[in-house]
Parts: sequence; structure tokens; C-alpha cells
Amino acid sequence: MTDRFRLDGQVAVVTGGSGGIGSAGALALAEAGADIALVGRNRGKLDAAAQAVEAVGRRALVVRAEVTDEAALNAAAAEIEAKLGPADILFNNAGITSPKLLADLPLEEWRRVIDVNLTGAYLCTRAFAPGMQARKRGRIINMGSILSGRGMATRTAYSASKAGLANLGAALCFELGPHGITVNTIGATVIVTDLNRELVRTQPELYGEVVRRTALGRLGEVQDVTAVLVFLASPAAGFITGQTVYVDGGYTAG
Repeated sequence: MTDRFRLDGQVAVVTGGSGGIGSAGALALAEAGADIALVGRNRGKLDAAAQAVEAVGRRALVVRAEVTDEAALNAAAAEIEAKLGPADILFNNAGITSPKLLADLPLEEWRRVIDVNLTGAYLCTRAFAPGMQARKRGRIINMGSILSGRGMATRTAYSASKAGLANLGAALCFELGPHGITVNTIGATVIVTDLNRELVRTQPELYGEVVRRTALGRLGEVQDVTAVLVFLASPAAGFITGQTVYVDGGYTAG
């Protein structure tokens, strides 16, 4: 049974690979047996994530590219296939936010959040899905949010982008399912990473309401997300598609 959770011989593409969830997700996929292509902008952090992957005995490739740049993503797909092999797993993880009230949210910031979080996933899927279709197999996993299914003040653009991302996955599951490809979204609560750990510690009022509404009484940790990521990427999840799997300690249950 444990073999059904292994990813040996597969290639996983992780966008936003320099971030806390991206680098942790890349490492978890590598520990399950996959070789990893890390796509992002911060070369130093991408190199560090690649070194962690190589330390567990898997191959790693760093590709600097913007997820909003279609030409760069198509070139990345070709480079990854040439150097690692065709992509079996795509983790659409790149994302940003702009925590402002509607009246204070400039149009250019709205567009940037939508472009990175939603259009970026669309472009990445367009770049890597054709190869999966040709081979009749693949896993596409989108990094959503608890706001994929509900809203929050000061998160207008982010909420809209994450809801769109979940429904992008739900729509694509019908289109890509006949080709043996599953498409799912992880609906995560606030996840504590090295990037926001100090903010969580020093601004408890900002996160206290999330904790109070969470059945398990805490924020998420990266391993909460990476465990679900590996599961959705594995053969064990072969009959799960079009779903938003909430990793939120019960936040959305109420």
C-alpha cells in the first residue's frame, strides 16, 4: 500500500519554488521520489531549495521565469523536458496578495494579483498539460486557500483569484480527465512559514480571529499542506479530481 504514495521516476514542477510552501512542497515531493523543477524569480532562494532536493538524492533544476510570461513558461517546459524529462506533476503554487480595502486597492494591484494567482496557473497549465495529455497521465495541483470558497475583508483581489483558481481546477478536470490527468486544489488556511513566522508572533490580533474560528485551535504548518500535496500527486489519489481539499483545521466547517 505504501508504494501507492511513492513518486519514484516522476518529474514535478513547482512554481513559486523559492517561497515557504513552494520550497517545502518541492522537498516533500522529492522525499517521495520525484525529481524537481523549481520555477520562480529569486535565484538565491531557488538554489537553496534545489540544494535541499539534491540532499535527499533527487535531481533538481532551477528555472527563472515569471508565471505571467507565456513565452518564458513555454521555454521552461522545453528546458525541463530536455534536462529532467517530461513533467508528470504540476504544483501551481506561485501567489501574491494585496491586503487592502476596496477603496484603497488600485486597479494595477488588482490586476497583478489576478495575473499571478489565476492567470499564472492558467498559463502554467497551458504550458505543461499538452505533454501530460500526450502521455495520458498527470497530476495538476493548485495552491488555493480557505478564501477559495468564502471572502474576507481587505482580501478582495486575493479572494477572487483563489475562488477562480478552484473553479479553474473544477472545469479542467472534465477537459483533462479523459487524458488520465487529475486537477485538484488545496484550500489552505494561514500557513506559518519562515517568511511570516515573526509576523504571526508579533501581530496576534491579525491572526487571532482565524485561530478562534478553527476547530483545532491553531494555524497551519507547512507539513499539513505538503502531506496533502504528496497524496494528491500520488497514485493513491488517482480517482480524486475537480476537488478543493481544505487543509484548514476545520475553519470552513462552520
